[in-house]
Amino acid sequence: MPLPYYVSPEQMMKDKAEYARKGISRGKAIVALEYLDGVLLLAENPSALLHKISEIYDRIAFAGVGKYNEFENLRVAGVRHADIKGYSYSRGDVTAKSLANAYSQALGNIFTQDIKPFEVEVLVVEVGDSDGTKNEIYHILYDGTIEDEKNYAAMGGQSDEIRRYLKDNYQEGLDFSGAVKLGVRALMVTQNKTLTERDLEVAVLDRGKERRKFRRIPPAVLHQLLADDK
Repeated sequence: MPLPYYVSPEQMMKDKAEYARKGISRGKAIVALEYLDGVLLLAENPSALLHKISEIYDRIAFAGVGKYNEFENLRVAGVRHADIKGYSYSRGDVTAKSLANAYSQALGNIFTQDIKPFEVEVLVVEVGDSDGTKNEIYHILYDGTIEDEKNYAAMGGQSDEIRRYLKDNYQEGLDFSGAVKLGVRALMVTQNKTLTERDLEVAVLDRGKERRKFRRIPPAVLHQLLADDK
């Protein structure tokens, strides 16, 4: 009688992590940058219909990289979680931290219990108030690990190089124009081509807006900003 096939738990977790990282590395990168009036989210995404950056709640945004159907399922679940909590308690009880914890638990359970892990990483971002409340940027990995980012974050294909570029070039107090130009240059660190407005998806959490802080930046505005940077 043949012996049953055995894989040690350590090797199984290692194989799952490698599988997830390979899938994520094939995705286009996403960058988040704090600037004077809020938080900028910028992704390489030539599709005008499939969004990688979306609104979750009044002052909270979501960004995902990796397998589209998997991070889209997470986005929809996050919207439902936020809506139910805001309706059951109050809108102020919906926070990026609580959403990040929920995503962490979900991704951690999938990673440890399912045969195939999710090939995704997500950002949950909350903009602070004008009274001095700090912005919050949470980076949730495929295995449920949460990283609390400051000033900037990057994920997706060759994100290590992008983070190194941002570490060397990011300065506090950037205005909107400066943040967009820095974000685009960071994405192009790993590219052999120049990115245009047609290659980009850009949105901000603008603390100056009433209640709903999320807004998308139209291609015409991006075109003007990138033209000025040449």
